[in-house]
Amino acid sequence: MTRQVLTDSFGRRIDYLRLSVTDRCDLRCRYCLPKGFKGFEEPAHWLTVDEVARLVQAFTLLGVSHVRLTGGEPLVRRDLPLLARRLASLPGIEDLALSSNCTRMETLAEPLFRAGVRRLNVSLDSLRPRIFEQVTGGSLELVLRGIEAARRAGFSPIRVNTVVMRGVNDGEIESILEFCAERDFTLRLIETMPMGRTGQAVLAEYIDLQEVKQRLERRFELIPDILPGGGPARYFRLSASATRIGFITPISQHFCATCNRVRLGVDGTLHLCLGQENRYPLGALLRAGLTDDELIDQLRAAMALKPEQHGFRERPTQVPRFMAMTGG
Repeated sequence: MTRQVLTDSFGRRIDYLRLSVTDRCDLRCRYCLPKGFKGFEEPAHWLTVDEVARLVQAFTLLGVSHVRLTGGEPLVRRDLPLLARRLASLPGIEDLALSSNCTRMETLAEPLFRAGVRRLNVSLDSLRPRIFEQVTGGSLELVLRGIEAARRAGFSPIRVNTVVMRGVNDGEIESILEFCAERDFTLRLIETMPMGRTGQAVLAEYIDLQEVKQRLERRFELIPDILPGGGPARYFRLSASATRIGFITPISQHFCATCNRVRLGVDGTLHLCLGQENRYPLGALLRAGLTDDELIDQLRAAMALKPEQHGFRERPTQVPRFMAMTGG
């Protein structure tokens, strides 16, 4: 087959796939999964390594070159290094990245790097152990050890993702920025999103990141910058340094007009928008015996369902699924 281009109904080129390898997680972040949640997909319904590789290969034939492994928490999937190695070897894959909470990275950093994963986004919402535990239910020390293991293994760039919550961690943004600057990490601040009842429950903690940016500008000179492969963040560089900070603002300043991504759930459900319910059953169709040509046709058909934009601000309660069920 000839390598082609995948576009949606609005002319946006889709070249980025976020691939959920599991919907399970070993943390319970207050904006993502509720404590005691048991409604995970059965492992028997997860796509196998061969099925994932076949789907991703179909995407690459339509011009998708950037794949990010997500969850839930991807490190809880036992065959993740094997899966990563298969994907890294596929023709057309130019960038294989990982989003993780790094709780298990001490043992998995080197195997994943050897498998071909190079870029890492780390979820880190606080540098205060008590606040970190309140937000995630986990151990800050374990996560910091995991981040250091990833740095030693060679992951680069490493980007720290911080969901900013008013009255919770908004007072320590400068400290997290200094932590990143000391290690040559990029900090990305993220607005809370009303995904599922957990995300909707923390709407009272929502903070417009323009407010945070204005506060930082009183201390730092922020110079507009561009970061290749930086996703939807608007980036700035701190004057007289190489330190970058990005602002991901799905509520206050959405970036739907330039959206270049789709999300594949662990069972093969294709989610066309994080903030809408538009989906397509690729996994079920794959297991029904589609040929490669038919699979390509189905991917093209799915793009017709990708909406023009989300409705987080206008309809904040419309998305019942939790973030972990979507693939980040």
